[in-house]
Amino acid sequence: MAFSLRHSRYPAVFFGLIVLGVFFTFGLLFWGSKQSFSSLPGGTSHIASGEEDSFRILDQATGTILTVPDREFLTGGLICEMSLSCEEEALKAQVVACYTYYGRLREQRRISGGEEADFSCNTEEFLTYTTQAQRRARWGDSFDTYEEKASAIVDAVYGQELVTPSGEKVCACFFAISSGQTDNAADIWGGEEACLQAVASPGDAYAPGYMTTVTYSATELYKALHQAFPKAKLSTSSPLSDVTITSRSAAGTILQADVGGVSCTGSELRMALSLRSAHFTWKLSEDGGATFTVRGWGHNVGMSQEGACALARCGLSYREILAWYYPGSRLVEKSSAS
Repeated sequence: MAFSLRHSRYPAVFFGLIVLGVFFTFGLLFWGSKQSFSSLPGGTSHIASGEEDSFRILDQATGTILTVPDREFLTGGLICEMSLSCEEEALKAQVVACYTYYGRLREQRRISGGEEADFSCNTEEFLTYTTQAQRRARWGDSFDTYEEKASAIVDAVYGQELVTPSGEKVCACFFAISSGQTDNAADIWGGEEACLQAVASPGDAYAPGYMTTVTYSATELYKALHQAFPKAKLSTSSPLSDVTITSRSAAGTILQADVGGVSCTGSELRMALSLRSAHFTWKLSEDGGATFTVRGWGHNVGMSQEGACALARCGLSYREILAWYYPGSRLVEKSSAS
C-alpha cells in the first residue's frame, strides 16, 4: 500500500482567510438572531457539581487504572489532542469540549456502576491522556515552557462545561479536520444528540492533511474488504467493482454502502480500508486496484480542531467557537471549580 500526504495549496490564502472571517462573523450574527447564545459573553451561568474531582482512567499501556485530578487530566489531555502552537482560543475551546465530553462519560459510568474505569487512554502513545512524566520525557529541556503554557490554557477555562437546553452535558465530541462541513450526529451514528448538528467549516480546507491519497492493489483491496465483510461476494481481480455507495450526507460523508451484497455504514467501510475519513472517492487502475482521495480526518461530528484554529485566526473567542460547533449549547461553570 502506498500512502501520500498532500498539502493543499491556494494562491490566495490571505484573501481566503479574510473571506472566511466575514463568513463566520455574519454567520454568527445570523445564528444569534435565531438562537440564545448563552455561551457568549454574559451568558455564563453556574451549576452545582455532584461529581468527583478526579477521573479513573484505564491506561492500556500498563493495564492499570490511574486516578487523575481533573486539572491534570485536562493538561495531559490537551497536548494529546492539539499542538500548543495552535491559537490559544482554539486550545481553550478544546479544553472545554474535552472536559464536557469526558465529564459526561464519567457521570454516565458512575451512575450505572458497571465500570471500574470512566474511560481508557494510552499514556505511551499519547492517546486521550498522558502523564507528566511522559510529557517531561518528550519535551526534555522545553518541559517547563510547554507545561506552563498548557497549564495556563487549562486554568483560563477550568470548570467550564457545555450543556444542552435541558441542562444535560453535551456529547461534545471533536475530531481533527472536517471535509468543509460537519455532519449531524443522527446521520453518522443513527441517534439524535442535542447540539450536534451540521455546520459549515470551510477553514479546514487550508489545513495540512485536509486531503490525502491512498493507493491499494487489487490484492490488498480484496484482503481488506474480505476481512471486514467475510460474507461479501467480491471479485478477486477488481473488488471495487462490487462496491456501491448508496447514500452520502450533505457534507459528502458516505452514510451507507453495499459491499458485495453486504450493507454497511460509511464508517465501517472507512475502517476496513484504513482511511482517515468516510468522505472519499476512488479512481480504479487498470490492474483492478484503486487510488482513494480522502477529505478530512475523523468522524466529522462536533468540533473540528483545525476549523477551531481557523476561526481563532479570524478573531473569534473560544466561547464563539464552541457556540458555532455546538449550536444551541450553553457554557456553564461548576460552582465548585477553583
